[in-house]
Amino acid sequence: MIMENFENDLSNSLKVLNAGDIILYPTDTIWGIGCDATNGTAIQKIFKLKKRDEKKSMIILVTNENMINKYVSDPSEKILTLISTAEKPTTAIFKNAVHLPSNLVNEDGSVAIRIVKDEFCRQLIEQLDKPLVSTSANISGEKFPQNFNEISDEIKNGVDYIVQHRQNDFSKKDPSSIIKLNDQDEIEVIR
Repeated sequence: MIMENFENDLSNSLKVLNAGDIILYPTDTIWGIGCDATNGTAIQKIFKLKKRDEKKSMIILVTNENMINKYVSDPSEKILTLISTAEKPTTAIFKNAVHLPSNLVNEDGSVAIRIVKDEFCRQLIEQLDKPLVSTSANISGEKFPQNFNEISDEIKNGVDYIVQHRQNDFSKKDPSSIIKLNDQDEIEVIR
């Protein structure tokens, strides 16, 4: 039964994502609101639901370094190695984002990317064959939910599909670490 639900969630999520809509789903960190990261209209729906300033960029999830190379021009090897081997989920800010909608890219041309280890996310991204937006499942400025039960009805009612997988996982989760390369070519921890 669990595998059937997992497969149903993948199938239903893909239909919603391919239609340009948004989902509520578990990640390798906290629950996220997501969409196809190459669809600017879907990204706009997330900004509206979260009541978030568009100047605040969102994270995208990928499955491997090859996907990063599709969306970042000349990514830092130092950062690639670090996020590929990190035990704790780690998001990296890369300069020179390419092939992504302008409303996903920071004003300085950067984009935040995490390689996911969560099996549901990995399969979803592989089957979508595009990166997935991931932003905390809360209204901007409010506390992020550490599990499904803490997500507000406003968020649940504002998405087009809610993944069933891991809704009964009540363990407390935290967001990923965030790193970037500073001007001295040193790794800087932001969060």
